[in-house]
Amino acid sequence: MRAVAIPIVSAMIAVGGCAAPVAPPPASVRPAPPVAVPTPAAVHISAPVPAYRGDWRDWPVSAGEWVYRRDARGSIALFGPLGRDATVTLRCDQAAKRLYLSRQGTNATALTLRTSSAARTLSPLPTGGTPPYVAVALAPGDPGLDAIGHSRGRFVMEQPGTTPLVIPTRPEILRVVEDCRG
Repeated sequence: MRAVAIPIVSAMIAVGGCAAPVAPPPASVRPAPPVAVPTPAAVHISAPVPAYRGDWRDWPVSAGEWVYRRDARGSIALFGPLGRDATVTLRCDQAAKRLYLSRQGTNATALTLRTSSAARTLSPLPTGGTPPYVAVALAPGDPGLDAIGHSRGRFVMEQPGTTPLVIPTRPEILRVVEDCRG
């Protein structure tokens, strides 16, 4: 059987090799060579800056989520876009029995906190670091902390020359406050 298969395969190879080469089609039938199309430059379209007019309770909420953490100093709630530096923090320093409310930035002018039950102006101090923050120190029993934690859905941090931060109220805020009171 093997002796019969070899001559048949050899004959098939020989017949295949006898085919005439195919001539290329005439130039009028050939497709045009590809033309390089330049890649358009990336265009950065920034989101429109919301108008902060009228009742602050109608302003759009700032982008971000709250995250709660514990560390050697105590506990901290961080607010901002996930995977980036926090925009706002509330830290309980257990040893000092103080809470520090911080906002990212270097503007140390008057910081106004607005909640559904109160408005209060505080004097922040720069904290340094990278990125820089400004912070206010509060005693654990400060009624402003309860006003923030129980505000109806949001509270606002305003400073002249900066975009107001409209922060959603979440349980992480009062959890840090209770950690410092405990």
